[in-house]
Amino acid sequence: MRIFHINGDQFTELDTLPDVLPANGYLWVGSARREFEVNTALLQGALQRWTGGQLVDLHVSDLLNNQLPSHFEDTSWYDMLVFRRLAAGSGSAALFLDDSKGTLASARAALAAIDTSPVGFALFDRVLITVHPTDCQVRDFFAARLQQQTQTTEARNSVRLPPNPADLMLRMVNHMVDNYLELRRLLTKQLGYLQQELFNPRSRFDNWQVLLDSRNALHILEDTCEDQRSAITEWIDALDEWPDEPEPGARRERELLRVRSRDVLEHIERVLAHVRRLESSAETAVQMHFAAQSHRTNAIMRTLTVLTAIFLPLNLVTGFFGMNFEGLPLIHSARGFWIICGVMVLVGCGLSFFFWRKRYLGQSH
Repeated sequence: MRIFHINGDQFTELDTLPDVLPANGYLWVGSARREFEVNTALLQGALQRWTGGQLVDLHVSDLLNNQLPSHFEDTSWYDMLVFRRLAAGSGSAALFLDDSKGTLASARAALAAIDTSPVGFALFDRVLITVHPTDCQVRDFFAARLQQQTQTTEARNSVRLPPNPADLMLRMVNHMVDNYLELRRLLTKQLGYLQQELFNPRSRFDNWQVLLDSRNALHILEDTCEDQRSAITEWIDALDEWPDEPEPGARRERELLRVRSRDVLEHIERVLAHVRRLESSAETAVQMHFAAQSHRTNAIMRTLTVLTAIFLPLNLVTGFFGMNFEGLPLIHSARGFWIICGVMVLVGCGLSFFFWRKRYLGQSH
């Protein structure tokens, strides 16, 4: 568990939970899900001292639930947002991205590496509680980033620290949405490899389980994005219902929250649109694969039919002169055999030329 005090342009990490809330600024308490479970009683007591209220037991269970979808709930003294991240695992996914050729095994490992674990936010007036997965880099990334922004005067003047817990929460959410860029590279490369295998005429593609896993992963991402959009939309609606602030500075911060919330919603819409394009591309690739297979089958059947049509009259000629009768023409002539062979060659070549001109033989366009 890490505790931070943010006050204006000052960012300080505290060793323990303070007994009282600082006079200025706000606190950010970030912990992994297991740490939050172990220190729930300690954190609940601190919240009681700071804000006069605690987290509802059902919300504590939600924050500990690793399978909870993205959603937003509000109470009279705090708001809770659960937001599922979109991230690629650091193991098999990275190997697949570095693999120039790509293999079906690495593609399946990349699918299993996609992580959509939830991150929980409990938003008080001057306290932000965040609950992260064990391997989540969001907390450490923002801690290092905010610490760096306060080290030099140029950084403090160029980038402003989050003025309130809601602004910090929205920045984290926006960062998690933007992490989809790396995941997009992974999915695009994987689907591109599968499409090459589908359209390769020399490849006997039979790994339909990998393709099915890919489509299922896209469906899961689409559902995740839709839940994210619903959660942020509910947050924006709740933000509009907050009471108006009399001070101009507070009104300006409220308007900045609305702008940042709409920006997050726009990013989610872009991610959702890209996921749907990938789904459409996968469906189109499968349909084109079966269309190409059908075209190849038709070409093979056409060639076999043409060959049958060419050899049919030749079989007729050989069958006719193979009959055991004395009165057949040319059977007693010394040149009869060569005449019949010449006729058969002419018929075969003539039919082959005819079918070639009709484009029944050779590559069709």
